[in-house]
Amino acid sequence: VQLVESGGGLVQTGGSLRLSCAASGFTFGNSAIAWFRQAPGKEREVVSCMKISDNSTFYSDSVQGRVTISSDRAKNMVYLQMNSLKPEDTATYYCAAIKREVVATTAPYVLCRYFYTMDDWGKGTLVTVSS
Repeated sequence: VQLVESGGGLVQTGGSLRLSCAASGFTFGNSAIAWFRQAPGKEREVVSCMKISDNSTFYSDSVQGRVTISSDRAKNMVYLQMNSLKPEDTATYYCAAIKREVVATTAPYVLCRYFYTMDDWGKGTLVTVSS
């Protein structure tokens, strides 16, 4: 299993970034993919989650309305479009996957709410939002 994030960088307040997650080594269509973030000194928190089979999604309150998660099943890719970025969005962003059978019968919010429920992780990409 491999999850590789890209697209992070330095952006000014109000700017946009699109993060990408390339997935391989498992049945992508049966999985749920989540984006988590972790700022220095803070716990890892979920940002967004998508069940690939039906495109159902979940967004945390902190990013609702500013972030869109999407997937390309042909390319085994998941994207996170982030707009109206704020300094408090500064963090390392991680792509994570759940591959177990539970994905088929569980809503994204339940699947991805805790970092310790995820099966696999990427190494992260740093997003820095300057004020």
